[in-house]
Amino acid sequence: MKTNINFRNRVAIIGAGMTIFRRKLKDTPQELTYQATKMALESAGMNFKDVEAYVIGSAPDAFDGVHMKGEYLSDGALAHLKPVKRVFVGGATGVFTAISAWWHVASGMFDVVVAVAEEKMSSAKPHPQAVFLHIWDPITEKPLNPNLIWIFAMEMHRYMHKYNIKKEDIALVSVKNKKNALDHPSASAAGKYTVEDVLNSEVLVYPVQRLDISPVTDGAAAIVLASEKVARRYTDSPVWIEGVGWNLDSTHWTSRELAYPLYLEYAGNMAYKMANIDNPRKQLDFAEVYDPFNYKELHHMEGLKLADKGKAPEMVREGITQRDGDLPICPSGGLLGVGNPIAAAGMMKVCELYWQLTYQADKRQVRIKNGYGLAQAWGDLMQVSTVIITRGG
Repeated sequence: MKTNINFRNRVAIIGAGMTIFRRKLKDTPQELTYQATKMALESAGMNFKDVEAYVIGSAPDAFDGVHMKGEYLSDGALAHLKPVKRVFVGGATGVFTAISAWWHVASGMFDVVVAVAEEKMSSAKPHPQAVFLHIWDPITEKPLNPNLIWIFAMEMHRYMHKYNIKKEDIALVSVKNKKNALDHPSASAAGKYTVEDVLNSEVLVYPVQRLDISPVTDGAAAIVLASEKVARRYTDSPVWIEGVGWNLDSTHWTSRELAYPLYLEYAGNMAYKMANIDNPRKQLDFAEVYDPFNYKELHHMEGLKLADKGKAPEMVREGITQRDGDLPICPSGGLLGVGNPIAAAGMMKVCELYWQLTYQADKRQVRIKNGYGLAQAWGDLMQVSTVIITRGG
């Protein structure tokens, strides 16, 4: 497969850092941004003066109650008098922040760029869901008085109906990810659960139950990207960004087939083509797919061609997606186990690529055979996805 893009600089991740993920953290958004950025720079052997530019990712300003949040968070990143860009594509923001930082370095404009994503959801009162009351089309959707869980419940129900998938199989994703998160030092929702625990948890909007969904969380995560000439000076084990992809479908979710994420297939194809991957199930050693709900892990596996349509639950049931399985999915514990500070959650998955491919994942470490890992995020009204593929150096 031939690559479809030309760029000046080869780009590596040379450092990563993240705060703990918790609900109602006392730290301010700026403090969380500072902590994650500092940890990422320290892991790279750098300090703030070495950074040439910043890309900041965060979801709606209303979460933090601060307008122009990119400018606000730049103080926390100590980005004074340096180029700063903010990106926002809903839940897909974290991975897109890394992608945006990639093209800043790949273009040849900068040699060292920090990508940092932050979210402080618990500040939104009475509940972060209230922030999303005003994202709907005022004519065709607002009269129905929907909320996001209501919409995702429809997607989950459609997925189950079309492929005859049982709730018991979907619940296995929550069991797996929450158990995996027991080994993650930043996790907020880790635990040993059974399928029965998930099925007996509170019904929010059928078929979505409380243990099907990731928790409201605060936190931040960051990576340091460098051009090849700089990366070689700082590390013997750079993690190269080999492919990136993104795609946006229509916001009119009522006009789409909800059982399959076509937008993710296109985003994945873009990243696979760039990375020269034509058999992702065999070439990828692991994948950190986006799992704000347990069914979304399955949905996204299928969109990324890691499973046939409607067959991802079988892979989970057979243990293939376990940390010691043939294709580990979310060995970190994912959003279901670690937490879901929206933009920071996607960036956390990119951090995991770095830690896994440099053998710094401790008890979370998976077997690395081919050297490839994938991270993916998803957001807005179920219609945007971002993908990044990395390879250990």
